[in-house]
Amino acid sequence: MATFDSLASLPVEIDGYSLEGLEANVSSEFTRLSTVIRISGGGEEGVGEDVTYDALDHVAFQDAGPVLDLSGERTLGEFCELVGGLDLFPAEPVREVSRRYRRWAFESAALDLALRQAGKPLHEVAGREMRPLTFVVSLRLGDPPTIDPVRRRLDLYPTLRFKLDPTDHWTDALIVELVETGAVDSVDLKGLYVGTAVDTGADPELYRRVAEAFPDAWIEDPRLNEETDPVLEPYRDRITWDANIHAVADIEGLPFAPRMVNIKPSRLGGLEELCAAYDYCEAHGIGGYGGGQFELGPGRGQIQYLASLFHPDTPNDVAPSGYNLPDTQPGLPSSPLEPQPSATGFRWG
Repeated sequence: MATFDSLASLPVEIDGYSLEGLEANVSSEFTRLSTVIRISGGGEEGVGEDVTYDALDHVAFQDAGPVLDLSGERTLGEFCELVGGLDLFPAEPVREVSRRYRRWAFESAALDLALRQAGKPLHEVAGREMRPLTFVVSLRLGDPPTIDPVRRRLDLYPTLRFKLDPTDHWTDALIVELVETGAVDSVDLKGLYVGTAVDTGADPELYRRVAEAFPDAWIEDPRLNEETDPVLEPYRDRITWDANIHAVADIEGLPFAPRMVNIKPSRLGGLEELCAAYDYCEAHGIGGYGGGQFELGPGRGQIQYLASLFHPDTPNDVAPSGYNLPDTQPGLPSSPLEPQPSATGFRWG
């Protein structure tokens, strides 16, 4: 049975929903906002998290309040179809992709609610085994970049693994220091981002240096062109994709068949699209790993839950949120995370 089919027939009763704003100062330059969506009905509540990056979109959403009429009794599949046809933004979003993020927030909250009303956890209904979850910590290394963010975390957690964002300012000396840690599992070239704070150019020399220095690391999101493609062609079996993966069609349309792709639930947007991507990768022998988007609330646990079901043994960028704070503290759980699903619903921990 297709994964979505196992979930779509769940009945869900909805009375209404509410919004809760969350905020965290990530750095002196970035304050992260997110919005928790709480859908209630039948004496239960389901939660999801909107991880849209632009603060203006959250402010407009929260100021408008719960203006959508989602009430009624229907199946989860019918609810997903309803949400897919609604405009979830009271004003045009700053970025079009944010529509997917918000749709995931509503549909994940409805999934949680439907499961809680049924008195069952996600893994039971999906018919999948939960397994210990391997994770990596995703980092940029500052400006100018130094090894300090990696070293501070390794001092506390010597077995920690990393996904790092190379930039044009990485020196040969820094690369040597990073190689010596033996802790780099992935490098994210961010070559597909446009108009964001993390845009990175496509320097063929940087690509060559990184690919050669980290022979066992996955290489995510290169920008392939007539200069970079020849450089990375020998390393195609390590190239993975993230920012351009919104549907199965995007995986099918990649320039060559991948061994691995990053499946971010919020980036797929709809629950049906997400399940289709999981099923497609499994059927075609394509590995998957999860990616976070600096969730502040229940969204982080939900992507950890999904990773533990569909790709627990890969370098999942879903570390407990404490690892991503500038001042990482002792006492955080180490990788792999033991499964910790709630007794009912779509919640972790």
